[in-house]
Amino acid sequence: MNRREIVLAPIVHVLGARPNFVKAAPVIRALDAAGAEQAVVHTGQHYDARMSEVFFDELGLPEPDVNLGVGSGSHAAQTAALMTGLEEEFTSRSPSVVIVYGDVNSTIAAALVAAKLHIPVAHVEAGLRSFDMTMPEEVNRRLTDQLSDICLVTSPEGIGHLANEGVPVERAHLVGNPMIDTLLANLDAFDTARVRAEHGLPDRYVLATMHRPANVDAPDTAADLVRRLHGIADLADLVIPVHPRGRATLLAAGLADHDGVHVLEPLGYTDFIGAVRGAAAVVTDSGGLQEETTILGVPCLTVRPNTERPITVTHGTNRLVTFEELVPQVRKVLEAAVGEDAAARYENARKPPLWDGAAGPRCAEVIMEFIGD
Repeated sequence: MNRREIVLAPIVHVLGARPNFVKAAPVIRALDAAGAEQAVVHTGQHYDARMSEVFFDELGLPEPDVNLGVGSGSHAAQTAALMTGLEEEFTSRSPSVVIVYGDVNSTIAAALVAAKLHIPVAHVEAGLRSFDMTMPEEVNRRLTDQLSDICLVTSPEGIGHLANEGVPVERAHLVGNPMIDTLLANLDAFDTARVRAEHGLPDRYVLATMHRPANVDAPDTAADLVRRLHGIADLADLVIPVHPRGRATLLAAGLADHDGVHVLEPLGYTDFIGAVRGAAAVVTDSGGLQEETTILGVPCLTVRPNTERPITVTHGTNRLVTFEELVPQVRKVLEAAVGEDAAARYENARKPPLWDGAAGPRCAEVIMEFIGD
């Protein structure tokens, strides 16, 4: 019996937000090479073309078989709409396994629906923990792991977290980081010079991305953050592609009211990572960007009290900072970074274990063995 005959029902990938697309591309590609029948459900959680469709084009992902078009809303409203749409999809498709990615609302919604329909769940990026239950993402990732039959873990500490939470050891598989597969596969496409020319960026700049509710939702907090970002712009030009979440609050707080701040619309994958690769430093509250800067060797200052990716601190370039520490730490990074170039930083970067560009095939092997059983 060949592998295509083993897969009697499609493997369904549920994708909803930019980080999902970047993680899914190498897994879908590897499963296709293994002869698996697959379907892609785009939930529409990120509905702006610059946050979704452009990633399908740039990453070579197949066109989604369906787009649920859920859009934005409160956590309860969005999750309810996701569950309703996904239940219909899973009931009609009868998947052999549902693969979910990361920690967004699409992830937990799909895991809940699949579990209640007795459909096996595979979670790519299992085991990450910030231990901060005020973060919606932490709630999503913890519950998703409890519902998952296959936990595909990106870094060694994740195995211990799952064991501590009672996840059976046979469910956990250390496979590495498929987001890094995508990064390494596209390394030659990250043309910083082209990105600078197309978006009018200076030769030396700090790149920032901010979207976490704790940083951008409350007007007073957003105003404090903007003051810090302006402080960075006093040291070097600040380039900030503004995420839809928090855009209005940050702009209302005067984000663009500084000559050294370059406010951009969200960028596609290759343009964004091209901009990251050429930055003197990155300031962020994103999870995935902590990982991408680790591989690229770009200094990263994460404006959060914790991270679910501590390996980016112990093995990479990441450092957690408070609002008060932000400008002084950027100053230190800029002083130390004089004369460095992107190629040298990448070559000298310390790579975490199994972040080697082969996580997608490892994920596919585990999933195909599970289906074959």
